[in-house]
Amino acid sequence: MKAEQFSIYLDYLKLLVRQPSVVGSEEPFFRLLQRELEELDVHVERYHGLLVASKDAQHHVQKKHYISVHVDRHGLMCTGPNEFQYAAFIAQHRSEMQGDSVSEQTYKAIADRFEGKPVLAYQPWSGIYLGKGVIRHSYICERRENLVFEIDGLGHLNPGTPVAYTDRLTIEEDRLAAQLDNVLNVALVLYLYACGYEGTAFFTAQEEAGRSWRFLLDWFHRFNLSTQELLVLDTSPYATYQDAEVQQVVLRKKDANGVFNVEMVEYLEDSCKELGIHFTYKDAMIEKANSLLKPGEEPQSLGRTELGRIIQSSKGLINGATLQIPTTGYHTDEETASIDAVKSLFRLLMKII
Repeated sequence: MKAEQFSIYLDYLKLLVRQPSVVGSEEPFFRLLQRELEELDVHVERYHGLLVASKDAQHHVQKKHYISVHVDRHGLMCTGPNEFQYAAFIAQHRSEMQGDSVSEQTYKAIADRFEGKPVLAYQPWSGIYLGKGVIRHSYICERRENLVFEIDGLGHLNPGTPVAYTDRLTIEEDRLAAQLDNVLNVALVLYLYACGYEGTAFFTAQEEAGRSWRFLLDWFHRFNLSTQELLVLDTSPYATYQDAEVQQVVLRKKDANGVFNVEMVEYLEDSCKELGIHFTYKDAMIEKANSLLKPGEEPQSLGRTELGRIIQSSKGLINGATLQIPTTGYHTDEETASIDAVKSLFRLLMKII
């Protein structure tokens, strides 16, 4: 990715980062994304929980190049008088969560990272700004199995109102920083269309609540389609910069729900080698770490990705592979990714699609 190309990508990323997209309240983000796609002469269709982009009205059923990327980000929801909870784990979403997703296994570790953070409330359909506040305190409520937040300045909100972190993109030491999961890849797909991508892209809602696969599977059922080449773009969390930047992209052979398309995964690996892109397999890394645990230590979950859920639920009729950008500060407004990793993923995508 040349300097002028990366500059255009950053323009998209800065725009999208500023638009709230709290899980379950993604409509304003979908509207912004639709406008940007249509300005590139991309055909857009809207379905429940899903925006489908393609170069023309019929292209999406021609079984050529399917990319999926979720648009929702973590945030809060007003659940009572001056009471706010982590939106992904409120009661209405609990039936989708099985306790071993990465989000569920990490939210307790980040409970104290939000104090003093500015937030903003918005109308979930129109996106109208409803006020700003500051997180005074956050704590884990074991009975509700969720993070509960105390916020100054938003006591006037009604239950059901989404509250997003106030966010801006910053660049420091060759790293991008913001709430990057998964707007980082949404901007990348948008830029792919600007570069001439002619395939189909799915932009899904509620991935952080474990629901996005339902919207995607329903679309394939609607048109009586299947594929073994669905490519899902996401981020992958690491504890430190050093851990994250060992690799430029992260591959997977499987997750807790299913085994990915072996041939497609091998093709991605071969393409990385051909381009000189450093990669690791996240599932292999987790399994190795678990094999070294001492008695009584809690093993890491392989995680439940959008792809794994749809593989399991479609009984293998839909399969594919994932490509992930390594990040740190997962699920906070200070998540970071190296610029080198973003450029490497772009080079890889340009080769394979």
